[in-house]
Amino acid sequence: MPRALITGVTGQDGAYLSQFLLGKGYEVFGLVRRSSHLGVADHRLRWLGVVEQVRLVDGNMIDLSSLIRIVERVQPDEIYNLAAQSFVATSWDQPVVTAEVTGVGVINLLEAMRAVAPRARFYQASSSEMFGKVQATPQTETTPFHPRSPYAVAKLFGHWATVNYRESFGLHASSGILFNHESPLRGVEFVTRKVTDGVARIKLGLEKELRLGNIDVKRDWGHARDYVQAMWLMLQQDEPGDYVIATGRTTTVRDMCQIAFAHAGLSMEDHVRIDPALYRPAEVDLLLGDAAKARTKLGWTPTTSLEALIREMVDADSERLGSRRADGSARRD
Repeated sequence: MPRALITGVTGQDGAYLSQFLLGKGYEVFGLVRRSSHLGVADHRLRWLGVVEQVRLVDGNMIDLSSLIRIVERVQPDEIYNLAAQSFVATSWDQPVVTAEVTGVGVINLLEAMRAVAPRARFYQASSSEMFGKVQATPQTETTPFHPRSPYAVAKLFGHWATVNYRESFGLHASSGILFNHESPLRGVEFVTRKVTDGVARIKLGLEKELRLGNIDVKRDWGHARDYVQAMWLMLQQDEPGDYVIATGRTTTVRDMCQIAFAHAGLSMEDHVRIDPALYRPAEVDLLLGDAAKARTKLGWTPTTSLEALIREMVDADSERLGSRRADGSARRD
């Protein structure tokens, strides 16, 4: 039975990856911070019905000694580093924490692996945000980076650290440059989930309007369930490498909103209000990925359209809010 260690296991990707690996017969270990409140933090694993099958271990990405002990104890065949302070807006308010967890944390985990499990295979969750002020469209593995947020800068550090450890020490270390990928498990602070949760609230009469920032930016959105398969495929290759994972379709936030409101039988124009306070200090205007390398070398292609993704998210939020309304609660998660 192969063993996998997943950092960020209680996040969206960690939950879907756990489900995927368990389905392939893996023994799955998930790193959690002791400060996390289990029962809240592990709700995504519970949503997917796998929480009892994932073995949670205490650790911290900024504590090298804890990572060494965990890797030594688990002796994983595969390590998936999904841990990060991953909300872009927060990275301007908490740049140091973002740098420590999202950037330096990668070095800590690579060091732990190099010290006690050098034969393991390593996956780093890189991000399309690293392209930032894009230098070419569509973006590929060779497109120059121009990060536009502390989050993207930290992700770029982790990305190049992974490349450096691969080249310096011969580690099987790969990076997935994942473009935006969403699901019903996405945090409500992210724009897609903010929209689908808002639409569900308006439909149920809990809210009247949805406040958004710049809705003319363009993003390449896929389903997290598809994207975790690409992570696994990277670690099955004889040679490590870096891969863009994307749908190859870019859509404005405005058009994504239209899909969500239309699915609920509502008019977007009646409910969306633009709030300049929600604009980013430095915006990423356009992201569009070319996943040709992943198609050719990994045999990976996305299976879920944006329309199907947004409909699934609206339906899930409507179901969640409906059940909470029935018991007198409609809190956000």
